[in-house]
Amino acid sequence: MNRSLLILAIFISSSLFAQKKDGRDSIIAQMKIAAKELLIDKSYPNNIDKDYGGYLSTFTYDFKPYGDQDKMIVTQARHIWSTSKAAQFYNDTSYIAMARHGFYFLRDKMWDNEFGGFYSLVTRKGEPKSTMKEAYGNSFAIYGLAAYYAASGDTAALNLAKKGFMWLEQHSHDPKYKGYFQHLERNGTPIVRPSSTPGTSDLGYKDQNSSIHLLESFTELYSVWKDPLLKERLNEMLLLIRDTMIGSKGYLTLFFYPDWTPVSNRDSSKEIILERRGIDHVSFGHDVETAFLMMEASEALGIEHDKKTWETGKHLVDHSLQTGWDNKTGGFYDEGYYFKNTPGKMTIIRNTKNWWAQSEGLNTLLIFSDLYPDDKMNYWEKFKKLWNYTNTYLIDHQYGDFYEYGLDNSPKSRTALKAHIWKGTYHSFRALSNCIRRLEKS
Repeated sequence: MNRSLLILAIFISSSLFAQKKDGRDSIIAQMKIAAKELLIDKSYPNNIDKDYGGYLSTFTYDFKPYGDQDKMIVTQARHIWSTSKAAQFYNDTSYIAMARHGFYFLRDKMWDNEFGGFYSLVTRKGEPKSTMKEAYGNSFAIYGLAAYYAASGDTAALNLAKKGFMWLEQHSHDPKYKGYFQHLERNGTPIVRPSSTPGTSDLGYKDQNSSIHLLESFTELYSVWKDPLLKERLNEMLLLIRDTMIGSKGYLTLFFYPDWTPVSNRDSSKEIILERRGIDHVSFGHDVETAFLMMEASEALGIEHDKKTWETGKHLVDHSLQTGWDNKTGGFYDEGYYFKNTPGKMTIIRNTKNWWAQSEGLNTLLIFSDLYPDDKMNYWEKFKKLWNYTNTYLIDHQYGDFYEYGLDNSPKSRTALKAHIWKGTYHSFRALSNCIRRLEKS
């Protein structure tokens, strides 16, 4: 063998060894199957409601339609988003028709033609089941419509997204303390929390969950509509989340009074804290998701080298890895709490590992492995471990899609509902498609 051929052979051998050691090619191949054959192809067009419009929401573990099929604005809008993004990701226009099908249902059945805004929940036929509206649901309507416009060029969808944004601006936006009121009467009047409201209810509070998804929807809308007011609100939400909602320890407070005073049960007994856990706990999934959403918003705003947003996001991710990560098996736990008698110690109060937190974790960990390749947290190794966990305990390789909770701690998820009004394709497809792009690019 001459010298040139020897050098070439060594180079090829070294490259193949590096690929095998790194595992990127294998992960890309696995993720492509998980995204297409095991997720998108299982849901669409299987969930298209040909009788009443929109999408069927509830399916058994083996993808059989189940129950009354009430339709929630969040689920319907997320399916529009997923099919729109699938059209672009796979360069397949058949998904645009599926997204258009959902758009028509939002426009004709879920938009309130008398008072404006989107209803939160309707029957399968599209009859309102509640007249109360929420900023959270309206934000996802904007999110899905903007994505559909980007994929299709359908200006009717963009116009409806603009109407949704302006309705929130007129009714939900708080000009005094900033941010948005979550709960609204049908006519858009913010609901003031009655003194008799039980401590387990979030009625009348502002919250991080609607806030981070308003940030997300405004980012999506701003990508197709460079409106100055929209840009102002996008920046407002980024600063509010980054500088007010995230505490010094590195996690999001869940609920707030209208002036952004945190709602806390920390001075109560352990029994009351656990009873009201829905209002006050550490949500590791939301924290890792927010790190990504803040960086995405900052990029959309054109802020170059946004060091503070990156560092705040890193603080969220590192705290979640240090306190809410299963070092043995992998995966982020659902809930933790800093009890008053052990202020420096995180107690895991719910050790299940839901599908959306792991999905968001994959996306965020991969981003941070690129941003901080030599960091002591070793994000790349954590990403690989999380993917192994997801592929082993969350992805249903027989019937498709993700189980709602990882089978390691929740074996009953194997035969639980595979989809419902709070569980669709959005988190998983976003994570998988983003990861595939990033892995292929790197």
